[in-house]
Amino acid sequence: MYFANGIIAGGAIHASDNRTFDRHDFVSGAVVTRACAMSVSDAEAAADDAARAFPKWSSRPAHERATILSACADQLESCITDLVSIAAKEVGAAESWVRFNIDVAQNTLNHAASLASAIGEVSLTPLEGVLEGAPRHRLFRRPAGVVLGIAPWNAAITLAVRAVAAPLALGNTVVLKGSELCPKTHETIVQALLEAGLPDGVLNFVLNAPDDAHDVVEALIAHPSVRRVNFTGSTRVGREVAILAAQYLKPCLLELSGKASSIVLADADLTGAAKTLTHGAFFNQGQVCMSTDRIIVEEAVADELVALLKCEAELLRSDSKAGIEPLGKIIGIEAVQRLRGLVDDALAKGAVLVTGGQIDGIIIQPTILDHVGFGMRLYAEEIFGPLVGIVRVADQHEAVTIANDTEFGLAAAVFGQNLDRANLVASKIEAGAVHVNGSTVFDDPDMPYGGVKSSGYGRFGGQAVIDEFTEMQWITEREYPVKEHTSH
Repeated sequence: MYFANGIIAGGAIHASDNRTFDRHDFVSGAVVTRACAMSVSDAEAAADDAARAFPKWSSRPAHERATILSACADQLESCITDLVSIAAKEVGAAESWVRFNIDVAQNTLNHAASLASAIGEVSLTPLEGVLEGAPRHRLFRRPAGVVLGIAPWNAAITLAVRAVAAPLALGNTVVLKGSELCPKTHETIVQALLEAGLPDGVLNFVLNAPDDAHDVVEALIAHPSVRRVNFTGSTRVGREVAILAAQYLKPCLLELSGKASSIVLADADLTGAAKTLTHGAFFNQGQVCMSTDRIIVEEAVADELVALLKCEAELLRSDSKAGIEPLGKIIGIEAVQRLRGLVDDALAKGAVLVTGGQIDGIIIQPTILDHVGFGMRLYAEEIFGPLVGIVRVADQHEAVTIANDTEFGLAAAVFGQNLDRANLVASKIEAGAVHVNGSTVFDDPDMPYGGVKSSGYGRFGGQAVIDEFTEMQWITEREYPVKEHTSH
């Protein structure tokens, strides 16, 4: 059994009233992790400490912040073995998924390090050529203050790091609220970052019992020193966070649910597309906000693509008796039941099972359903599991219409060998990221990532993240008295 603590001022702490909560095994019910259940006052203490650390950290030279963040990236290497073991027990993650997460997290930290110099004076009106008496304009970019980051369980390493990396690089201090589903995973990440050289108080870590989540989150958002909020998770919870942030006038960055469609055009390399599509649909048991939920294929090549997808999916089957679980596990029995309901509903309304559907505890074999259409839950709802629906269309215009027929807009993909045509189709899809001949499960910290519609607003990554976690200040200067013109 693991034990997970909160972290304030660089040190591990218990809840002030010594309360704990347990993270149980999916099947056996045994306690995997016992974690401290911090109270509202404990959470406020974490924000207080972050506020105390802010003046010194925000004034630290950019190259020093960058050096520390680069060291954080290196430090993650030292805990790969621990994270593989812990994440497997807490959330059922496969080793391949954990290692992928660590790689992305390291890239995220290194990219954040490159942003450190964005703080300070960013423009100055030259003195020459300014009309007599007119003001000179100076523009400064400043750290916002304390940032609250809220990270989910499904990509626990990547998304916890992403919640804190850019804010820290830009001179903010951070309170990270960990997930109740992976408390030890998140604590391990925070400890690694602190061991890399982050000063005490710059990064604080809060854990709470599930029943206390709303009160703790509201207390943190309401805290006068907290100036920014970032949240990654479901649209349902994201709406609640957005309402609280609006109530306290705190800017908020939200990366929420997705319903990624991959359009397969008739000229696509079908063999390559099938391999990439199965990655997008099934990696981490499909428990990724970017996972491919719908494969929209032109009818002319649909039968051939379905046959190829079936072969690729069956290569990813699990055998729990043999210890073969290439995709990991589903997060819990309730999730399995929900996914079973999606399959049953689709089959009852005319969909055809191509492969999969078998359930072994909290493992679902990679499942493909053909002839999915409007009116099926599978067509509209975020799946968040190893299940994908195939929608057949007459042409690219119908494909785009169906791809946009969703309340979500996070990621999408288009497959086709005519790149001009494929890019034209991509440009018409309402999504924050569209990948041509690539998996929907893809992120590059150098690029701005986020969604449209009910997938949220704001952007992590790229240069766009600078605007999310800094304030702009405009200063004008005039010289008095105005110099008189002298005659010659």
